[in-house]
Amino acid sequence: MPINLVLIGPPGVGKGTQAGLLTERLGLVHLASGDVFRGEIAAGTDLGRVASGYIERGELVPDDVTIGMMESRFTTLEAMTSGFVLDGFPRTVAQAVALDARLEALGTVVARVVSLEAPDDVVVARLSGRRTCLNCGAVFHIETMPPKQEGVCDDCGSKLVTRTDDKEETIRQRLAVFHTQTQPVLDYYAETGKLFRVDGRGTIEEVYRTAIGGLRV
Repeated sequence: MPINLVLIGPPGVGKGTQAGLLTERLGLVHLASGDVFRGEIAAGTDLGRVASGYIERGELVPDDVTIGMMESRFTTLEAMTSGFVLDGFPRTVAQAVALDARLEALGTVVARVVSLEAPDDVVVARLSGRRTCLNCGAVFHIETMPPKQEGVCDDCGSKLVTRTDDKEETIRQRLAVFHTQTQPVLDYYAETGKLFRVDGRGTIEEVYRTAIGGLRV
C-alpha cells in the first residue's frame, strides 16, 4: 500500500523542508494546499473560480470547496500509486473526516500524521530574522544566513527589508490563528492513534528520522 502522510505545523517550523525530503527520498507526491489553490485558480476550474471569489472577499474558503480541490490532486494516478504528503490540508475536523472517508472508499488510508512543533518564541525568532531583497526576492537571515553587508543583498546589491508577514506582531497573530484552528484536528488524529508529535527544533535529519520512524521505508 502506498504511504500517505499528513504534515501539520505552524509557519516557520520547517514543513516545506521536510516535505521536500519526503518527496525526494520516499518518492511521494507533495501536495501543498497553497499550490493546489493557486493551480486551480490559474487554470480557471469551476472550483478555482468559486475559491477565488471567497479569497477576493477576504473570506475563508468553505470546507466542501477545499476538499474538492484537494481531492482532485490526491486521487490522481500518480498520488494513488506512489503515495503522497499533504501539507496545509486538512485544516478542520470536517476536512479530516472527509479525507479519511474518501481514502477508505479508494482502499487506502493516511498512514501517519506528523505534527511538527516548536515553541512560539522559536518560530518568531526564525521568521522575524528573515530579510528579503526588494529587487530579486533573495532571502537571508540575520543569524543563520546573514548577508555579507548588513541590509544589502549579496546577489544584486539591492536593499533588504523585513516583509510584513515577518514582523513579530503579524507572526504572533498567525500563530494564534494556527493554534485555534489546528488543535481540534490534532485531537481528532490523536484519537485515531496516527498522530506523531515531532520536535521541530532538532536538526533537519533528526526531524526527518523521527517523522518516518516505524514506517515501511
